[in-house]
Amino acid sequence: MLRWWRYWPAWSGYAAAAWSLSYGALGLFWALGGGGFPFASVDDEHATGSILEGGQVGIVAPAMAVIGLVGAMVAPAMARAWGRGGTRTALVVFGWALAGTLALVIPDYTLLVLVAFAPVLLVFAFTGVPGPQDGIGSILYWHRVNLIVVFAGGLLWALATLAYQRRTRQACAHCGRRDAVTGRWTTPDAARRWGRWAVYVACAAPVPYEVTRIAWYFGIPLGIPEDFARMMRETPGMLEVGLGCAIASICGCVLTHGLVHRWGEVYPRWVRFKAGRRVPPALAVIPASVIAVVLIPAGLMNVRMGVDLASWGANAPSMLWIVWGAALGAAACAYGLRRRGTCRHCQAAEDVDRCLREGDQMRL
Repeated sequence: MLRWWRYWPAWSGYAAAAWSLSYGALGLFWALGGGGFPFASVDDEHATGSILEGGQVGIVAPAMAVIGLVGAMVAPAMARAWGRGGTRTALVVFGWALAGTLALVIPDYTLLVLVAFAPVLLVFAFTGVPGPQDGIGSILYWHRVNLIVVFAGGLLWALATLAYQRRTRQACAHCGRRDAVTGRWTTPDAARRWGRWAVYVACAAPVPYEVTRIAWYFGIPLGIPEDFARMMRETPGMLEVGLGCAIASICGCVLTHGLVHRWGEVYPRWVRFKAGRRVPPALAVIPASVIAVVLIPAGLMNVRMGVDLASWGANAPSMLWIVWGAALGAAACAYGLRRRGTCRHCQAAEDVDRCLREGDQMRL
């Protein structure tokens, strides 16, 4: 699996083309009257928070078909590094716009829920969902599964566009470096400076969410009317879920500090069998990046919902998830830039951050 991933610049463009062709074909099918249009209006229990929810099939489906067809032609051209000058700029803009729309704008909080509750959902898949729900399908129904598919397409387009952008500026498609010398902002010292600020912002952004949920658990109706607080108290498990999410957020912020501290680069003494060994950069970069990219669409969904001053605590704190996701992504990027070494594909080298001070040496 890891070996396959190492060659993502080679296959990402063709994977994006295959996804675009497939989803474009579905758009054509829905435009011609086929069933299963995933953005059709449904009952409140099965509705999503997508920006396209309740969209008209006569408008949305043909647009999907056209964009899918165009993407199926553009992606192979990007994989082959075609285009110079204005054509290159147009392809880069198209690629990033499509990636951002698919991965960040169209989805809702579904991806965040899947990441946060993945262990619970895995248990439910074998034991069944407690309560009146009819199995795991009552949670992962087609409208939500479709958003996961759309999100995956956005990630493929992001990879394809990044690889194309690097190739066409004569840089390594894997690491982005043109030679052993990199820009000032990507040096280990610079990445440490701006990465520290990104960590501070990433830890501060979820504080309002954490404070409100903890307050609700202890009976303080912070930012909500009393009747809403009463409803939560009378709903089994509702306050506990909120408290659990707040605690998970706090734990995540503690781990985020590892992106700029020594214990995030070398296993501390209390980690048995690993103490003193180097932490693989991917072990920190991948989880932080995943959380960052699923926070942003959830935050945008809350922005679209607007704020009721009488119940601002319900979703106003969650709007800051946009800031949280962007800052966490920047912090993960800074950590990766600071920890990277020699690229095995282009052999360009970067000074690995000297996180071991006081005479210690890092194992490379």
